[in-house]
Amino acid sequence: MIAITRHAATVMLAVTLLVPVAGAETPEIRVYGSANEIIAEYKSANFWGKIEKGAAIDVPPYLTVATSPTWDKDSASLPVKDKKELFYRSLLPLILYSNETILENRARLKKIPAAPEGAEREWLSGLAANYGLLKEGEALPQGDALSVLVAKLMVRVDAVPPSLALGQAAYESGYGTSRFAREGNALFGQWTYGGKGMQPKQKRASKGNYGVAAYDWPLESVRGYMRNLNTHRAYQGLRDKRAAARSNDREPTGAELADTLTSYSEKGAEYVRNLKGIMRTNELAVADKATLQAGPAILIIDVPGKEEVAKMKTEIARLRETGQLDKILADMGVDFD
Repeated sequence: MIAITRHAATVMLAVTLLVPVAGAETPEIRVYGSANEIIAEYKSANFWGKIEKGAAIDVPPYLTVATSPTWDKDSASLPVKDKKELFYRSLLPLILYSNETILENRARLKKIPAAPEGAEREWLSGLAANYGLLKEGEALPQGDALSVLVAKLMVRVDAVPPSLALGQAAYESGYGTSRFAREGNALFGQWTYGGKGMQPKQKRASKGNYGVAAYDWPLESVRGYMRNLNTHRAYQGLRDKRAAARSNDREPTGAELADTLTSYSEKGAEYVRNLKGIMRTNELAVADKATLQAGPAILIIDVPGKEEVAKMKTEIARLRETGQLDKILADMGVDFD
């Protein structure tokens, strides 16, 4: 499972941000008081159990908003197999959802005219800034320089194989049990500098003033991870290898891109070996063939026990009645038109 958001209003912020349909109302929200209840939900949707090698996975749109802050203790009572499967099943829809957004931008980028104007030019400028190829407010180049920029963006604006994301999240977060995962949705162990982020208990002075980047909800953590792989200079090798596969009309696999991640950890080649071991042992390659079902999202909130379920449902009703959901959306600039 994934880490809980730290405040009910933030939980609802995550809920509203996950609505993928233009003009849609807040999607269905299901609150559960135990991991076993969520497993039962997944089983009812035929989203549980052994997957045959080579089979395509049709993933229901279960988007996990928050999980119990006692997941580290709760998971200890589950069989190891169920603990792992619940983690992977809860995370996979978020990965697919994030990849869909990236691929929509990639498809639009492919169609960008040689001399974009108006809305297309503004969109391209924002995309280039988001992917670290322009500074905020910097003007787009013209002519051949613009073509070069678009070519560079095509290398960056691309999906991350789900098997790779699942493997790294399991490795970095201890299947969601680490303090950083539970307290800050830090699923991928990404660092931040300048006094920001959560502080390790044993900080290494030689590494500077670093912390572990925290996120308000799991989807933000997934998106931050993908942006990191798609922009940081340390992962140029991953992007080049992915682009080479694309040029041969082939989907890159998580296993082959994992070979490029020696800079993700101080462990270097050992990190890659361990990561690929996790991916292989847990047969995560099947996730690379997964697709997210169309339709309205079903949002999952896991809280510790029946009493907390009742409290959360009451809070959700209050936020709806007072219109705070709309205010949160407006404050965040989320547009459903």
